[in-house]
Amino acid sequence: MAVSAPAVAAGLLAGFVGFASSFAVVLQGLAAMGASPAQAASGLMALSIAMGVCGIALSLWRRMPISVAWSTPGAALLAASAMPAGGFPAAVGAFLVTGALIMLAGLWKPLGRGVAAIPAPLANAMLAGVLLGLCLAPVRAVAEAPAMGLAIVLAWAAVGRVNRLLAVPAAVLVAMGLIGATVALPPGLAAEAGPVPVWVAPEFSPAAILGVALPLFLVTMASQNIPGMAVLNANGYRPAPGPLFTVTGFFTLLGAPLGGHAVNLAAITAALCANPEAEPDPARRWQAAVVAGAAYVAFGLLAGTATAFVGAAPPVLIQAVAGLALLGAFGAALQAALAAPEGREAAVICFLVTASGLTVFGISGAFWGLLAGGGMMVLHRRS
Repeated sequence: MAVSAPAVAAGLLAGFVGFASSFAVVLQGLAAMGASPAQAASGLMALSIAMGVCGIALSLWRRMPISVAWSTPGAALLAASAMPAGGFPAAVGAFLVTGALIMLAGLWKPLGRGVAAIPAPLANAMLAGVLLGLCLAPVRAVAEAPAMGLAIVLAWAAVGRVNRLLAVPAAVLVAMGLIGATVALPPGLAAEAGPVPVWVAPEFSPAAILGVALPLFLVTMASQNIPGMAVLNANGYRPAPGPLFTVTGFFTLLGAPLGGHAVNLAAITAALCANPEAEPDPARRWQAAVVAGAAYVAFGLLAGTATAFVGAAPPVLIQAVAGLALLGAFGAALQAALAAPEGREAAVICFLVTASGLTVFGISGAFWGLLAGGGMMVLHRRS
């Protein structure tokens, strides 16, 4: 079968958008969990290669445009959470538990149905609470570094009027240009480009499992895997979800000891590869997802440079780019959380507790927010 030029173009665009739009969020999340720069670079590399190879394997297996991505909402959850007791090894243990839970959701249907049964207002309120802190970062950047902060925000807004998908990559390019022109970069930056795998021996603790693994699993399933299936279905593809969840969980397990938090079905980049603009013939669109996977693997080999560059930059600028990347997800989550009047109060409580950054017994606010909102919802139903 001949390679489709439109599918190749769509796949390259999906790979660029998927990586450039959120790699800063991933690095922020891993750093918040206690990862050193070398460990964060290893995690970024592991995630990029895992989602690339996983997407290629699933697309070739099913002959469908099955795109795979890292969990951007999950990375935002990590960035908004307190570092678990035990540091990054405990976080890696939580990543392994997350991968096992995703696999179990694919293999054991009651668990998958249980995740799908979580009230949508609570799931979206938890996600909105997780994203709030990073979404405020562009405002802080404008206040702390007005010239550079405004340039990044204006580039995002201007390009977004023409092509929303390219808005965040444009902001990334502007930020890179400003950082390169104003910040003394490490002299050996180019040498950092190669693979930088760092093995992290996992530690397992109840606090990290409840405070990191469980919220990460729920956010990944509710905000990535389930919408990813919906995108495929909307474009006429109806693969059985269980095997797809199982395979993404398996690749999460493979990437976790190298610092990767989670890989899952893609949603936005899946739409780029699965829609008719990628290729008029639905039977050939899988090529776009394969090309996107190859692009992710290539970007993974540059993880060292990306991490070193981000590490040399003013944190507020990197956080601003990450916040701009998450604004759409935040708005959609908040709207969905407050849409139904009967669940609004419970959703607000879940949102506020999650956004507060509350940590009790080493367990992050996302867990307590879901617990508080769920308790309020049960109380209202019984009254």
